[in-house]
Amino acid sequence: MLSLLKIRNLALVDELVWELGPGLVGVTGETGAGKSVIVGALKLVLGERADKSLIRTGESACTVEAVFELEDAAEVDAVLEEGGMEPCDGGVLIVRRAIGQSANRQFVNDSPVTLTLLKRIGEHLVDLHGPHDHQSLLSVDRQLAMLDAYAGADLEKYRSAWQAWRHAQSEFEALREAESAGDQEVQMLRHKIDEIDAAQLRPEEEDEITDRWRRAGNATRLVECASAVAGHLGGEDDGVLQRLSEVQRLVRELEKLDPTVADRTLGLEGAVLELQELEESLRDYADDLDLDPAEAAELEERVNLFENLKRKYGPTLQAVLAHRDECAERLDGIENRGEKLAALEAEVAKLREVVDKHGRAIGLKRKKAAPRLAKEIAGQLKDLGFKQSSFEIQIEPKREPSVGGFEAVDFLFGPNPGEPLQPLRQIGSSGEVSRVMLAVKSALADQDATPLMVFDEIDANVGGEIARAVGKKMAALGERHQVVAITHFPQVAATAARHYVVEKDVTGGRTRSKLYPVTGESRVDELVRMLGGGGKSAREMAMSLLDE
Repeated sequence: MLSLLKIRNLALVDELVWELGPGLVGVTGETGAGKSVIVGALKLVLGERADKSLIRTGESACTVEAVFELEDAAEVDAVLEEGGMEPCDGGVLIVRRAIGQSANRQFVNDSPVTLTLLKRIGEHLVDLHGPHDHQSLLSVDRQLAMLDAYAGADLEKYRSAWQAWRHAQSEFEALREAESAGDQEVQMLRHKIDEIDAAQLRPEEEDEITDRWRRAGNATRLVECASAVAGHLGGEDDGVLQRLSEVQRLVRELEKLDPTVADRTLGLEGAVLELQELEESLRDYADDLDLDPAEAAELEERVNLFENLKRKYGPTLQAVLAHRDECAERLDGIENRGEKLAALEAEVAKLREVVDKHGRAIGLKRKKAAPRLAKEIAGQLKDLGFKQSSFEIQIEPKREPSVGGFEAVDFLFGPNPGEPLQPLRQIGSSGEVSRVMLAVKSALADQDATPLMVFDEIDANVGGEIARAVGKKMAALGERHQVVAITHFPQVAATAARHYVVEKDVTGGRTRSKLYPVTGESRVDELVRMLGGGGKSAREMAMSLLDE
């Protein structure tokens, strides 16, 4: 149930802390006192969009916080885990909305969430109905879901089979309707595949071949430079190494005359050896660069092949090979189209058998449950003043299965005897639709897992006796759910297990709404006000309503 609702700086409410209890909770008050703020706060908890106009004048932000205690948190936990959040701790769920001048934020169990995720969570927490909130009841899809809940029809296996069947059917239709490829496209695909295969590409060889080709192109100048350097080093008359030989001779003479010079000339021998190795290395390098012209031509041809293929099929050799695979896949699809069509057709037929199997089982449950649910709703309607009304659940087979099965459902209602039954969506009276909705909710109370039901003045446009019946029906719902009834009728308020009053108060020139519980004499006083005035008879009427 909703155990706590905190509102701060929302519309006329500066601060409200409301601890609700189980059963039917009645909320009353003068028109304009602020009862709508309660509904507005709950809508924020359910993920409805909000703007800064909701913020109390003079304040920078407003907040709403709701604490839910869930006996079975499995469905909510599933939504939380899908959103990457931790499940409820001990079944406690805390929702908080903060509406600011520049930004709005929402939190679940102190973790920030998106508005979309909050809406999904809210669907499992509160079922809110006002005078014009009956679209879900008028929707044939929603009516079908209600019948399935009553019938205990689990559509999970059926929907999984239906989705697989539809996917296979779409593939089959797309392949069947595609134009067959012409000879020109087949020849083009084969040409591309043969051209790329003939190149025997290895992506890792491109850098190596390109480097060798660049060296081959500059071979003549490279040989000239390397040979010139080696010549300067090892020339017989004026080469560097020849001159260093004279230097070595002089150094040895120095060392004989003064042995201490040896410390200063240690690096000379090493330098001479390194220069000798450099001369030999460069001569070997020049010999290696003397490439065979035929080999150089082959390298150039290979590089040109790489560039040509990349220009035609992709920026890299990897892209060229990927294009080859795409062409091969397309060619295979063209050449084996008939075989693939036969395989897909067989798969579609096989999957349709699974759909039919699960669909027939669900249809049987619906057909058995429909008259029982209709009878139960009709009984609830009689309790709500429709003494001679008729209610039926019409099941029509579909030509093709949909995600909801093989049947379409329509709730038909006839409030007056002798008149034909009509679909609920064709009923113009909001008062009648409100009572039908309450009857349906009452009939499905055991199957409805929503913890909190909120009825916002759904007793509008009904008479006093009908209002009493509405109150008793809500009280009966309150035995299995937590129910909040916002009402102007004393007959409804008197049936509540707990009664709260919303009242406007002007202090210091500012108007604020406050909510407080009424019991004993103060509750009688509130019912007297709702009955239209004071006097002994009104007070006796109020007390008799409470006694009932």
